[in-house]
Amino acid sequence: MKVKYQLLKKDGKTNARHGLLHTNYGTVETPMFMPVGTQATVKTLSPEELKDIHSGVILSNTYHLWLRPGEDIVAKAGGLHRFMNYDGPILTDSGGFQVFSLADKKNITEEGVLFKSHINGEKLFLTPEKSIEIQNKLDSDIAMSFDECIPYPASYEYAKKSTERTIRWAKRGKDAHKNENQSLFGIVQGGEYEDLRKWSAQETVKLGFDGYSIGGTSVGEDKPTMYKMIDDAIVYLPEDKPRYLMGVGDPIDILEGVERGVDMFDCVLPTRIARHGNAFTHHGKINLKNAKFKEDFTPIESECNCYACKHYTKAYIRHLIVANETFGQRLLSIHNLRFLIKLVEDLRIAIDKDAFLSYKENFIKEYQNKE
Repeated sequence: MKVKYQLLKKDGKTNARHGLLHTNYGTVETPMFMPVGTQATVKTLSPEELKDIHSGVILSNTYHLWLRPGEDIVAKAGGLHRFMNYDGPILTDSGGFQVFSLADKKNITEEGVLFKSHINGEKLFLTPEKSIEIQNKLDSDIAMSFDECIPYPASYEYAKKSTERTIRWAKRGKDAHKNENQSLFGIVQGGEYEDLRKWSAQETVKLGFDGYSIGGTSVGEDKPTMYKMIDDAIVYLPEDKPRYLMGVGDPIDILEGVERGVDMFDCVLPTRIARHGNAFTHHGKINLKNAKFKEDFTPIESECNCYACKHYTKAYIRHLIVANETFGQRLLSIHNLRFLIKLVEDLRIAIDKDAFLSYKENFIKEYQNKE
């Protein structure tokens, strides 16, 4: 079955929307935040813990799984769901973002990208067809087109050539896609340029994908530029298909994306900052390495229903982080992921009540006025 998007309710004053995404591994509500399980695991969390924080779709990385353990091993295991024992929906990215961070621009050609493995320096060549072939074997619910994530800043000439090539790659990837139970999403690029974003969105939609992603944001641009990139693309995306903003996990950025009509978000941010002792709270991010938490015997947030907040104090978690104990990183990862998932749950309720803007205003006011 291909994924299907069902609109339940649209906010009365914005483009924010509450919907359902029907997949082979269950129906999940949108807007949603997707935890990132790069190497077929969300760092430090078990699949059972992901279920406990109400995770829906999770994301795995094509590039990393291609190198280790290899797509054929995953296929022999029965696909990614069985391999990692996750019975919810899984999305795989194309590997493009990682590849382009490793490749020299001169090694990006019409055929594909030549680059060196980050593991052993081996020369590798990834094409749109190869990316799709790998994802077909991984058997994720949603595969992503192979694209170039345009750096910021980039000249208009570079962005135009790259965007045009991404469209050609999207068509090649779509032609190569053979897994009938797997959906394929197209990716809109165009850098910071309004006309390129419009053209990319229109041409991607013409190819006819199961969903559409906005890529090339959160790559170093300022916030107004990022939000404009979303505005310039999303207006041309069909309302009956899911819309995915790639690589975005800051709470305020999620609010801005949902307001514009985005349904899906992913980012390594919540688990990455957890490993450095940081936690999301409704009063902004806090760093538990700070000495003021040494004797703070309260939870990270008293109103949070995650495992960490129900059972442990900031003082104890701080001790674990300072002592470099993995359990501290696990607890903060659980909390940070639950924080973002609870945020989108609350947004769905606000949308149903036509109260998105008041929720957003109150959230930002509290989030930016730290304790």
